[in-house]
Amino acid sequence: MLIHPDKSCLLVIDIQQRMAPVIHEADQIVSNCEWLINIANRLEVPVLTTEQYPQGLGATLPQLQAILPPENVMEKVHFSAMSDPEPNRRINAGKHNQVILIGMETHVCVLQTAIELKQQAREVYVVEDCVSSRSPADKAAALARFRQCGIYVVTREMVAFEWLRRAGTDTFREISREYLR
Repeated sequence: MLIHPDKSCLLVIDIQQRMAPVIHEADQIVSNCEWLINIANRLEVPVLTTEQYPQGLGATLPQLQAILPPENVMEKVHFSAMSDPEPNRRINAGKHNQVILIGMETHVCVLQTAIELKQQAREVYVVEDCVSSRSPADKAAALARFRQCGIYVVTREMVAFEWLRRAGTDTFREISREYLR
């Protein structure tokens, strides 16, 4: 299945101040996430954000807060966003059949959210270059499990080009100049 901008939403999972410093290759992952969030915003793809126990792990990183809709930030205590009432309600209220996941940690919150979304009969896409864990081995194990569960593993450019659908449009030219160098 191709990812369609009118049928999808981007879910940013737990990219928080006290979590990011211990994540493998965090700077690159955060930069990749920022890139994809900016494209989602430009294409008007809904962006939702979760924060795992922000009292302990802090808020979403400031550079991402600056580009995320503040009204779409949801607190959670369960590892899966779909197990918490507010994120579950908000994600399901959007009626988006395709959910693209980015964030931290791949083998915990991203994995559990992805599996529960799949159980709700959603098309679930995990962006490999926009997720990470403290340990590369945990990320690798999670990526294998996604595939075993029928969850699509994609890259940020795959998502962007599927959202764009075609070249030769003003939108493509603008995004190409700014993000696809």
